Formats: sequence, structure tokens, C-alpha cells
Amino acid sequence: MNTSLVWLRDDLRLADNPALDAAVRAGERIAVLYVLDDESPEVRPLGAASRWWLHHSLHQLQNDITALGGSLILRRGATRDVLPAVAAEVGATSVHWNRRYGSTRAIDTELKVSLPDAHSYTGSLLHDPWLVTTGAGTPFKVFTPFWKSILAGPAPRQPLVAPLSIVGVNAESDSLDSWNLLPDRPWAKDFPDQWTPGETGAHERLERFLNNGLALYHRRDEPGIESTSGLSPHLRFGEISPYQIWHAVESVVTPETRANASRFMSEVGWREFSYHQLFHNTDLHRRNLRAEFDEFPWEEPNPDHLSAWKKGTTGVELVDAGMRELWKIGTMHNRVRMVAASFLIKNLGINWRIGEEWFWNTLVDADEASNPASWQWVAGSGYDAAPYFRVFNPELQATKFDPDSLYRARWIEEYNTPLYPEPIVSLRDTRARALADYATMRGERPPQ
Repeated sequence: MNTSLVWLRDDLRLADNPALDAAVRAGERIAVLYVLDDESPEVRPLGAASRWWLHHSLHQLQNDITALGGSLILRRGATRDVLPAVAAEVGATSVHWNRRYGSTRAIDTELKVSLPDAHSYTGSLLHDPWLVTTGAGTPFKVFTPFWKSILAGPAPRQPLVAPLSIVGVNAESDSLDSWNLLPDRPWAKDFPDQWTPGETGAHERLERFLNNGLALYHRRDEPGIESTSGLSPHLRFGEISPYQIWHAVESVVTPETRANASRFMSEVGWREFSYHQLFHNTDLHRRNLRAEFDEFPWEEPNPDHLSAWKKGTTGVELVDAGMRELWKIGTMHNRVRMVAASFLIKNLGINWRIGEEWFWNTLVDADEASNPASWQWVAGSGYDAAPYFRVFNPELQATKFDPDSLYRARWIEEYNTPLYPEPIVSLRDTRARALADYATMRGERPPQ
């Protein structure tokens, strides 16, 4: 009897899962494996908020697979050791997985040689990075022509249906609780009120956005209203695919919502663009994409300033509201992320890598491509980045995008009271210092 082994990673779903679909077609029995790998040097260990999400997503996936007649095998260890061992245990005649695009693809390459009849598939991106290039055959470094190139190509394929049943394989499995993915302290106690990890939760959130948020998406930069999709953590863990999102949007779009739908899908495009950057720069979270930023005169961070930024006690309202939202529910409105990142880098003079690492640990949607690419965008060191001399003014941003203080009042308990702290730095003076540092990096005379 043929046995197909499916190795899951950031694709924790049954529907539109190319690896699972191929395995069902190839084998009479299906073994489904998830490996928690904190050991391989190519793997960046998950942050605490992502580990919370992973626990609940795997729990939901276990239930979904069990309902179909199968089981989810959980193993911990170095993938190079675990995957061949499980393949041998279950007598796998073929092995299937969906591709990843960062440094861990080196592991995939080795396993394709050592495993029997191994196959990989495109499951998390609309197009593999090597298929989207400029006319000169080089990777795109600017988003607009990149996205235009994708839109000019064939429409994304239709999503695959979930299997109706799975003939499982008996194999030893770790218990999910033994992995200790959940925090010991109650800092994540409010997460369940905001999030429902898993495939069902992903589609419920998509439906809610299509019914309510899409019509308001032109106001997506206003953090005080519900106009964004909230799909980023579901996409990050592969509980829903970009193909499913694309076709779901197309199925409901009207002439009145076409512009909003295009804007929304361009955000999916930015995720795609970030992964293409990661494919060509696997050290994206460490190395400046623009080499001239290697000469930037970073100073040792002021520990009090860094602590105030993390805690949301800088005295700068929009920044503090965002950082408290992050700590409370593991996410932050995208516009506010840019403002908070700009404040850390350009007003506090702190290296973007320190902020990226904090977001990596505290965001439920911390993504190996989008997180560092976004930080490099704000810092000016990335592709198609905001110029370094663009310094977000948090006060002007608040006036423009939170004019009624809905967002700030929601997240800052002591908002508009004497208990709220004074600003820890002068926005004007620190902006001038940032521009002077930028001039120094470029070998220019600092502005007077």
C-alpha cells in the first residue's frame, strides 16, 4: 500500500494545500507531519506571540485532520534528522511539501536528494520568485512595476478543494502541550478575544472583511475604524492562501468596490514582493539591502528610551497607542507600525534591527519576509524604501488619520489625563539629528 508523507510548515490548512492535494492523489495512506525545529542553523526561532498562535493553529488542525480520519504527527528536532526518520517509520513511498523561500530552503534542497520521491509545490505565493523578473532577467527592486508585471500575467489558479477523507497512518507523536508554546505569564490573556487561529477562523475573518471592511477599505489608514482585513496572521501561518483570498475578493467585487479591492490586493502584492526580496536576500533581517547604510552612524541605544518605546510610554500619543495595542493583542495597525518604526529609528536613533527583533517577538503575524522588509522600508535601507529623510511626524499623522482620537483613546488608558507622560524627546530636535546622521553617512555636510 502506497504511503504519502506530507510535511507541513507555514501551510496549516486542508483546502488549497498543493502538497496535501498531491499526496492524496499519490498515496492510499497519508501521514501528515509538522516539525518544530528550533535547532537547525537556518531556522529563525519563532517569537513568543507567534508560538502562541502556532499552538492554537496546530490544535485546530489536529481536530480537522482527525475528523477526516487521519492524524497529525508532531515531532521536535532538526528537520534534517526528523523528516527522514518519520519517512522511514511510516514507510513513505513519496514525500510532499510546499516551498519556503528563506534560508531554510537549503534544508529542502538536501532533503530532495536524500528522501524517496520528494516533491515540492507553490502554495504560499502567487508566483515563485524565479518566475517574476524584469526585462533584463533580474529581480524587481521597485514594487509598482513588480505588481504590474504580476497583474499583466495569467490570473491565479483556482483554489484546490480540501480532501473529503484521509486514510491515516499510526505513528508516534509528541503531545502539543509538551512543546510549551504557550507563555507562562498571562501577557497573552487578551489574544483569544481578538483572534481565532486556524483555517476556520481565517475564512470567517475573510468573510467578515468582504461583508463589512471592503467597502471601507479606502479608509484603511485610519486606525480608529474597522476597515482592514486582519488576515495577516492567518496568511503568515498558511491557514488561508493568497489564491483563496484573490478569488474570494473577485467573487464579490462590484463596480463600487473595485478600487478598494485593487488596493487591498496590492497589499497582498506587498507581501509577495517581500518574499521575493527574501528569496534573493535570505539574511534580510540582518543585512541592509542598500549597502551605503552599512556606514550609518548608529549609537548605543538609550535603554530608557528603548524601554519607553516598548512599553508605550514615550509621551507621543500615536506611537504609545500602537505599542500598547501590540502588547495587548499581538498586532498593530499598519499605518501606526510605520509611525512607531520611524519614531524608533529616526527620533530615538535606534538601529532598525532592534525594532525588528521586538516586533518579531511580539507580533502574532511576525513574518520572516514582511517584518524585516517593512523595517528596512522605513529605515530607508531596503528596496523601494521611503527615503531616510522622510521622517514621519507622529503628531501630524495622528491629526490626519485619528482626528477624533478614537484609536488613541482606545489603547491609552490614561489618555488626555495628567497621568499621561510628557514626550521623552523633542520631535523637532531629533528629526534634525536624524537628517544630520543621514548626511554623515552620505559624506555630506550636515544641514545647518
